[in-house]
Amino acid sequence: MLAQRLHGWLTAIAIAALSCIAPHGASAAYPDRPIRLIVPFAPGGSTDILGRILADTLHPILGQPIIVENRPGAGGNIGGDFVARAAPDGYTLLLAAAGPTVINPSLYRNMPYDPAKDLAPISCLEREHNLMVVGKSMPAKTLQEFLAYARAHPGKLSFGSPGNGSPAHLAGELLNQKAGLKMQHVPYKGTGPAITDLVAGHIDMIIDNMPALLPQVKAGNLRALAVPSDKRATAAPDIPTFSEAGLDGFVVMAWKGLMAPAKTDPAIIERLHAAVLQALADPKLRTRFQELGAEPLGNTPAEFARQITEETAWWGKLVASTGASVQ
Repeated sequence: MLAQRLHGWLTAIAIAALSCIAPHGASAAYPDRPIRLIVPFAPGGSTDILGRILADTLHPILGQPIIVENRPGAGGNIGGDFVARAAPDGYTLLLAAAGPTVINPSLYRNMPYDPAKDLAPISCLEREHNLMVVGKSMPAKTLQEFLAYARAHPGKLSFGSPGNGSPAHLAGELLNQKAGLKMQHVPYKGTGPAITDLVAGHIDMIIDNMPALLPQVKAGNLRALAVPSDKRATAAPDIPTFSEAGLDGFVVMAWKGLMAPAKTDPAIIERLHAAVLQALADPKLRTRFQELGAEPLGNTPAEFARQITEETAWWGKLVASTGASVQ
């Protein structure tokens, strides 16, 4: 009888112990199957390009394939909402960009999700330069020549962007404000389609992320006029800043980050954060990022969260000043 009772007590203790460590055990086993990385824009843009480089680098670090899945639309909201609603198990992640994360909350009247509440920050991956480019048929060869040409043809020139309210859209509207221009905005479902139309001569200009535009400049398909940064880009040291080209106070940088659904196990977040830092330290990734105009960063989840809060306020003021809005 005593032996039976002792066996029962030991069994109960073992079950209780296992119930306490099960969540940690599950996290320790993470990941044990492929991970989906949601890119909220169409293929060919900066988010897609950098996301695929990151996925290739993370694969051997995490020991599982990272499957990139494009879910474009609504300025990145469709992809962001998909991740926000996904199971918080670490197997559906978001390649976050400034547009859907810190701009759309001020731009869209009916956001389907709250990036600050429904997504868990893991790390900001990089800061990247933007680039102002024009098509080969544009007669202007410098920023000042372009501004003069645009002023001489009010309402005739157009600029493209990967969608309403995207950083590229707001950058174009900001240029209209600062330089007294009247360019028309043409939104696309991603940077890739916008580049295609710019190369074909259907639009006149784009200010967007350097990783997507610089290869087209190097190939001779587009002409770069300036970078809206406080210093020249390492990847393109021959291209002047806006200030150097004659327009002061025009600085619009971009970034990409990694996020998970809210309520994801902190142990999984930490596992992913460690993997991201290891990936960002990889010489091949760093070289590839820098060649494209992206400077590898890598901050903590808490630092990334503060960055999102601060930039949401900054972009909110810019959105208000341009009067931009999306239903």
